[in-house]
Amino acid sequence: MAEDEIWTEKYRPRRLEDVIGHQQITRRLISYVKSGNLPHLLFSGPPGVGKTACAVALAREMYGETWQSNFIELNASDERGIDVVRNNIKNFARTAPLGEAKFKIIFLDEADALTSDAQSALRRTMERYAATCRFVISCNYSSKIIEPIQSRCAVYRFGPLTANDVTLGIHRIAEKEHLKIERDGMDALIYVARGDMRRAINALQSAATIAKDITADVIYQTTSTAKPKEIEDMLKLALNGQFMDSRSKLDELLITYGLSGSDIIEQIYRSMFDLGLDEDVLVALVDRIGEADFRLTEGASERIQIEALLAHFKMQGAARSK
Repeated sequence: MAEDEIWTEKYRPRRLEDVIGHQQITRRLISYVKSGNLPHLLFSGPPGVGKTACAVALAREMYGETWQSNFIELNASDERGIDVVRNNIKNFARTAPLGEAKFKIIFLDEADALTSDAQSALRRTMERYAATCRFVISCNYSSKIIEPIQSRCAVYRFGPLTANDVTLGIHRIAEKEHLKIERDGMDALIYVARGDMRRAINALQSAATIAKDITADVIYQTTSTAKPKEIEDMLKLALNGQFMDSRSKLDELLITYGLSGSDIIEQIYRSMFDLGLDEDVLVALVDRIGEADFRLTEGASERIQIEALLAHFKMQGAARSK
Protein backbone atom coordinates (compact mmCIF):
# COMPACT_ATOMS: atom_id res chain seq x y z
CA MET A 1 0.00 0.00 0.00
CA ALA A 2 1.17 3.51 -0.79
CA GLU A 3 2.27 5.57 2.17
CA ASP A 4 0.10 8.50 1.09
CA GLU A 5 -3.04 6.43 0.60
CA ILE A 6 -6.29 7.64 2.14
CA TRP A 7 -6.91 5.53 5.21
CA THR A 8 -10.64 5.16 4.60
CA GLU A 9 -9.72 3.23 1.43
CA LYS A 10 -6.60 1.59 2.81
CA TYR A 11 -8.54 0.04 5.69
CA ARG A 12 -11.83 -0.63 3.91
CA PRO A 13 -13.01 -4.09 5.07
CA ARG A 14 -12.27 -6.87 2.59
CA ARG A 15 -14.68 -9.34 4.21
CA LEU A 16 -18.12 -8.92 5.69
CA GLU A 17 -16.94 -10.26 9.03
CA ASP A 18 -14.41 -7.41 9.19
CA VAL A 19 -17.11 -4.72 8.96
CA ILE A 20 -17.36 -2.77 12.22
CA GLY A 21 -20.77 -2.97 13.91
CA HIS A 22 -24.09 -4.09 12.41
CA GLN A 23 -23.52 -7.76 13.24
CA GLN A 24 -27.13 -8.70 12.51
CA ILE A 25 -26.92 -7.19 9.04
CA THR A 26 -23.54 -8.71 8.18
CA ARG A 27 -24.70 -12.16 9.31
CA ARG A 28 -27.62 -12.01 6.90
CA LEU A 29 -25.37 -10.77 4.08
CA ILE A 30 -22.95 -13.64 4.75
CA SER A 31 -25.87 -16.06 4.39
CA TYR A 32 -26.49 -14.63 0.89
CA VAL A 33 -22.87 -15.32 -0.01
CA LYS A 34 -23.12 -18.91 1.22
CA SER A 35 -26.30 -19.49 -0.79
CA GLY A 36 -24.79 -17.91 -3.92
CA ASN A 37 -27.89 -15.78 -4.44
CA LEU A 38 -29.37 -12.52 -3.17
CA PRO A 39 -32.36 -10.26 -3.77
CA HIS A 40 -32.17 -6.57 -4.59
CA LEU A 41 -30.99 -4.78 -1.46
CA LEU A 42 -31.71 -1.33 -0.03
CA PHE A 43 -29.24 0.04 2.52
CA SER A 44 -30.42 3.16 4.37
CA GLY A 45 -28.69 5.17 7.06
CA PRO A 46 -26.38 8.13 7.72
CA PRO A 47 -22.99 8.51 6.00
CA GLY A 48 -19.92 6.64 7.20
CA VAL A 49 -21.66 3.77 8.99
CA GLY A 50 -20.70 0.89 6.67
CA LYS A 51 -23.17 0.81 3.76
CA THR A 52 -20.53 1.01 1.03
CA ALA A 53 -18.16 -1.22 2.99
CA CYS A 54 -20.83 -3.94 3.16
CA ALA A 55 -21.66 -3.65 -0.55
CA VAL A 56 -18.01 -3.94 -1.65
CA ALA A 57 -17.23 -6.75 0.80
CA LEU A 58 -20.35 -8.59 -0.37
CA ALA A 59 -19.16 -8.43 -3.99
CA ARG A 60 -15.63 -9.50 -3.03
CA GLU A 61 -16.89 -12.58 -1.23
CA MET A 62 -19.54 -13.38 -3.81
CA TYR A 63 -17.23 -13.29 -6.85
CA GLY A 64 -13.69 -13.73 -5.57
CA GLU A 65 -11.04 -12.70 -8.10
CA THR A 66 -13.60 -11.62 -10.73
CA TRP A 67 -15.46 -9.25 -8.39
CA GLN A 68 -14.35 -6.06 -10.16
CA SER A 69 -15.65 -7.35 -13.50
CA ASN A 70 -19.07 -8.18 -12.06
CA PHE A 71 -19.52 -5.17 -9.77
CA ILE A 72 -19.94 -1.48 -10.54
CA GLU A 73 -20.29 1.41 -8.11
CA LEU A 74 -22.19 4.51 -9.23
CA ASN A 75 -22.97 7.66 -7.27
CA ALA A 76 -26.40 9.04 -8.02
CA SER A 77 -25.50 12.49 -6.67
CA ASP A 78 -23.07 12.94 -9.58
CA GLU A 79 -25.88 12.64 -12.12
CA ARG A 80 -29.38 12.97 -10.72
CA GLY A 81 -31.37 12.65 -13.94
CA ILE A 82 -32.83 9.83 -15.96
CA ASP A 83 -29.79 9.62 -18.27
CA VAL A 84 -27.69 7.93 -15.57
CA VAL A 85 -30.26 5.11 -15.54
CA ARG A 86 -30.68 4.92 -19.31
CA ASN A 87 -26.94 4.94 -20.01
CA ASN A 88 -24.60 3.91 -17.18
CA ILE A 89 -26.89 1.51 -15.34
CA LYS A 90 -28.67 -0.10 -18.29
CA ASN A 91 -25.45 -0.60 -20.28
CA PHE A 92 -23.87 -2.51 -17.40
CA ALA A 93 -27.03 -4.44 -16.55
CA ARG A 94 -27.66 -5.75 -20.06
CA THR A 95 -24.24 -7.43 -20.41
CA ALA A 96 -23.76 -11.01 -19.22
CA PRO A 97 -21.78 -11.70 -16.01
CA LEU A 98 -18.21 -12.97 -16.35
CA GLY A 99 -16.75 -16.21 -15.10
CA GLU A 100 -19.06 -18.51 -13.15
CA ALA A 101 -21.13 -15.65 -11.76
CA LYS A 102 -24.90 -15.98 -12.15
CA PHE A 103 -25.51 -12.23 -12.04
CA LYS A 104 -23.78 -8.86 -11.71
CA ILE A 105 -24.16 -6.40 -8.87
CA ILE A 106 -24.80 -2.69 -9.38
CA PHE A 107 -24.17 -0.59 -6.28
CA LEU A 108 -26.01 2.72 -6.56
CA ASP A 109 -24.88 5.08 -3.81
CA GLU A 110 -26.87 8.14 -2.65
CA ALA A 111 -29.88 6.95 -4.62
CA ASP A 112 -32.13 9.38 -2.75
CA ALA A 113 -30.55 12.09 -4.95
CA LEU A 114 -32.25 10.62 -8.05
CA THR A 115 -35.27 12.43 -9.41
CA SER A 116 -38.63 10.64 -9.29
CA ASP A 117 -38.48 10.08 -13.07
CA ALA A 118 -35.03 8.51 -12.74
CA GLN A 119 -36.26 6.30 -9.91
CA SER A 120 -39.19 5.15 -12.05
CA ALA A 121 -36.77 4.28 -14.85
CA LEU A 122 -34.58 2.46 -12.32
CA ARG A 123 -37.56 0.40 -11.17
CA ARG A 124 -38.25 -0.72 -14.74
CA THR A 125 -34.56 -1.60 -15.22
CA MET A 126 -34.60 -3.65 -12.01
CA GLU A 127 -37.56 -5.65 -13.37
CA ARG A 128 -36.19 -6.13 -16.87
CA TYR A 129 -32.70 -7.31 -15.92
CA ALA A 130 -33.47 -9.17 -12.68
CA ALA A 131 -32.22 -12.45 -14.20
CA THR A 132 -28.68 -11.17 -14.80
CA CYS A 133 -28.29 -8.25 -12.41
CA ARG A 134 -28.91 -7.43 -8.75
CA PHE A 135 -29.09 -3.92 -7.35
CA VAL A 136 -27.70 -2.75 -4.02
CA ILE A 137 -29.22 0.68 -3.48
CA SER A 138 -27.80 2.95 -0.80
CA CYS A 139 -29.46 6.07 0.59
CA ASN A 140 -29.43 8.34 3.61
CA TYR A 141 -33.23 8.52 3.78
CA SER A 142 -35.32 5.56 2.62
CA SER A 143 -38.41 7.80 2.63
CA LYS A 144 -36.99 9.52 -0.48
CA ILE A 145 -36.97 6.23 -2.40
CA ILE A 146 -40.24 5.54 -4.23
CA GLU A 147 -42.36 2.73 -2.84
CA PRO A 148 -42.16 0.50 -5.99
CA ILE A 149 -38.37 0.29 -5.51
CA GLN A 150 -38.60 -0.30 -1.76
CA SER A 151 -41.09 -3.13 -2.26
CA ARG A 152 -38.66 -4.90 -4.61
CA CYS A 153 -35.77 -4.82 -2.14
CA ALA A 154 -34.77 -6.39 1.14
CA VAL A 155 -34.34 -3.30 3.31
CA TYR A 156 -31.46 -2.99 5.78
CA ARG A 157 -31.28 0.03 8.08
CA PHE A 158 -27.84 1.09 9.31
CA GLY A 159 -27.75 3.20 12.47
CA PRO A 160 -24.86 5.35 13.72
CA LEU A 161 -21.97 3.35 15.13
CA THR A 162 -21.66 3.10 18.90
CA ALA A 163 -18.73 4.51 20.85
CA ASN A 164 -17.45 0.94 21.32
CA ASP A 165 -17.60 0.32 17.56
CA VAL A 166 -15.65 3.49 16.80
CA THR A 167 -13.10 2.62 19.49
CA LEU A 168 -12.60 -0.87 18.05
CA GLY A 169 -12.13 0.40 14.50
CA ILE A 170 -9.73 3.16 15.53
CA HIS A 171 -7.60 0.83 17.66
CA ARG A 172 -7.23 -1.56 14.70
CA ILE A 173 -5.84 1.24 12.52
CA ALA A 174 -3.71 2.78 15.27
CA GLU A 175 -2.00 -0.57 15.86
CA LYS A 176 -1.12 -0.97 12.18
CA GLU A 177 0.04 2.65 11.87
CA HIS A 178 2.06 2.47 15.13
CA LEU A 179 0.09 5.25 16.78
CA LYS A 180 -0.52 5.76 20.49
CA ILE A 181 -3.96 7.12 21.30
CA GLU A 182 -4.39 8.69 24.71
CA ARG A 183 -7.69 8.20 26.50
CA ASP A 184 -8.72 11.81 25.99
CA GLY A 185 -7.70 11.46 22.34
CA MET A 186 -10.09 8.54 21.88
CA ASP A 187 -12.86 10.48 23.64
CA ALA A 188 -12.23 13.35 21.23
CA LEU A 189 -12.36 11.03 18.21
CA ILE A 190 -15.68 9.60 19.41
CA TYR A 191 -17.03 13.12 19.93
CA VAL A 192 -15.90 14.28 16.50
CA ALA A 193 -17.11 11.11 14.74
CA ARG A 194 -20.73 11.23 15.95
CA GLY A 195 -21.18 7.60 14.92
CA ASP A 196 -19.47 8.09 11.54
CA MET A 197 -16.45 5.80 11.14
CA ARG A 198 -15.29 7.60 8.00
CA ARG A 199 -15.13 10.88 9.90
CA ALA A 200 -13.23 9.22 12.75
CA ILE A 201 -10.65 7.67 10.41
CA ASN A 202 -10.13 10.94 8.54
CA ALA A 203 -9.66 12.76 11.86
CA LEU A 204 -7.12 10.16 12.98
CA GLN A 205 -5.16 10.42 9.72
CA SER A 206 -5.08 14.21 9.95
CA ALA A 207 -3.88 14.03 13.55
CA ALA A 208 -1.21 11.46 12.63
CA THR A 209 0.43 13.97 10.29
CA ILE A 210 1.23 16.09 13.35
CA ALA A 211 2.02 13.54 16.04
CA LYS A 212 2.27 9.81 16.71
CA ASP A 213 0.88 10.39 20.19
CA ILE A 214 -2.77 11.26 19.59
CA THR A 215 -4.27 13.55 22.24
CA ALA A 216 -7.54 15.45 22.44
CA ASP A 217 -5.75 18.72 21.67
CA VAL A 218 -4.37 17.31 18.43
CA ILE A 219 -7.78 15.95 17.37
CA TYR A 220 -9.65 19.19 18.04
CA GLN A 221 -6.92 21.24 16.39
CA THR A 222 -6.81 19.21 13.16
CA THR A 223 -10.59 18.87 12.83
CA SER A 224 -11.40 22.51 13.64
CA THR A 225 -13.71 21.41 16.43
CA ALA A 226 -14.15 23.31 19.67
CA LYS A 227 -13.59 21.37 22.87
CA PRO A 228 -16.92 20.44 24.50
CA LYS A 229 -15.82 22.14 27.74
CA GLU A 230 -15.21 25.43 25.93
CA ILE A 231 -18.71 25.32 24.47
CA GLU A 232 -20.13 24.49 27.90
CA ASP A 233 -18.22 27.39 29.48
CA MET A 234 -19.66 29.79 26.90
CA LEU A 235 -23.19 28.56 27.58
CA LYS A 236 -22.76 28.72 31.36
CA LEU A 237 -21.63 32.33 31.10
CA ALA A 238 -24.81 33.16 29.19
CA LEU A 239 -27.03 31.23 31.61
CA ASN A 240 -25.42 33.08 34.53
CA GLY A 241 -26.29 36.45 33.00
CA GLN A 242 -22.79 37.26 31.71
CA PHE A 243 -23.81 37.89 28.13
CA MET A 244 -20.83 40.05 27.14
CA ASP A 245 -18.37 37.49 28.57
CA SER A 246 -20.21 34.76 26.68
CA ARG A 247 -19.97 36.84 23.51
CA SER A 248 -16.22 37.28 24.06
CA LYS A 249 -15.89 33.51 24.46
CA LEU A 250 -17.69 33.11 21.13
CA ASP A 251 -15.17 35.45 19.48
CA GLU A 252 -12.34 33.40 20.96
CA LEU A 253 -13.80 30.17 19.55
CA LEU A 254 -14.32 31.67 16.11
CA ILE A 255 -10.74 32.94 15.95
CA THR A 256 -9.12 29.81 17.43
CA TYR A 257 -11.00 27.14 15.50
CA GLY A 258 -12.41 28.95 12.46
CA LEU A 259 -15.81 27.36 13.03
CA SER A 260 -18.82 28.06 10.86
CA GLY A 261 -22.11 29.15 12.35
CA SER A 262 -23.65 25.73 11.69
CA ASP A 263 -20.73 24.01 13.44
CA ILE A 264 -21.16 26.14 16.55
CA ILE A 265 -24.93 25.67 16.69
CA GLU A 266 -24.51 21.92 16.40
CA GLN A 267 -21.98 21.86 19.22
CA ILE A 268 -24.23 24.07 21.34
CA TYR A 269 -27.06 21.57 20.79
CA ARG A 270 -24.86 18.64 21.82
CA SER A 271 -23.42 20.38 24.90
CA MET A 272 -26.55 21.86 26.45
CA PHE A 273 -27.86 18.47 27.57
CA ASP A 274 -24.86 18.18 29.92
CA LEU A 275 -25.69 21.40 31.77
CA GLY A 276 -28.25 19.92 34.15
CA LEU A 277 -31.10 22.13 32.92
CA ASP A 278 -34.76 21.47 33.63
CA GLU A 279 -36.76 19.81 30.89
CA ASP A 280 -38.92 22.89 30.27
CA VAL A 281 -35.80 25.00 29.77
CA LEU A 282 -34.32 22.41 27.40
CA VAL A 283 -37.53 22.37 25.36
CA ALA A 284 -37.45 26.14 24.95
CA LEU A 285 -33.77 26.11 24.00
CA VAL A 286 -34.13 23.27 21.49
CA ASP A 287 -36.95 25.19 19.84
CA ARG A 288 -34.75 28.29 19.59
CA ILE A 289 -31.75 26.31 18.31
CA GLY A 290 -33.91 24.76 15.60
CA GLU A 291 -35.08 28.21 14.54
CA ALA A 292 -31.51 29.57 14.40
CA ASP A 293 -30.33 26.54 12.40
CA PHE A 294 -33.14 27.00 9.89
CA ARG A 295 -32.37 30.71 9.51
CA LEU A 296 -28.74 29.91 8.76
CA THR A 297 -29.77 27.55 5.96
CA GLU A 298 -31.84 30.41 4.55
CA GLY A 299 -28.79 32.71 4.48
CA ALA A 300 -29.15 34.69 7.71
CA SER A 301 -26.11 36.27 9.41
CA GLU A 302 -24.17 33.64 11.38
CA ARG A 303 -22.97 36.04 14.09
CA ILE A 304 -26.37 37.63 14.66
CA GLN A 305 -28.08 34.24 14.93
CA ILE A 306 -25.54 32.80 17.36
CA GLU A 307 -25.48 35.92 19.53
CA ALA A 308 -29.29 35.91 19.53
CA LEU A 309 -29.09 32.29 20.67
CA LEU A 310 -26.73 33.22 23.51
CA ALA A 311 -29.12 36.03 24.47
CA HIS A 312 -31.90 33.45 24.66
CA PHE A 313 -29.73 31.32 26.97
CA LYS A 314 -29.32 34.39 29.19
CA MET A 315 -33.07 34.98 29.32
CA GLN A 316 -33.72 31.34 30.20
CA GLY A 317 -31.09 31.54 32.92
CA ALA A 318 -32.68 34.69 34.34
CA ALA A 319 -36.14 33.09 34.32
CA ARG A 320 -34.76 29.98 36.04
CA SER A 321 -33.17 32.02 38.86
CA LYS A 322 -36.42 33.76 39.81
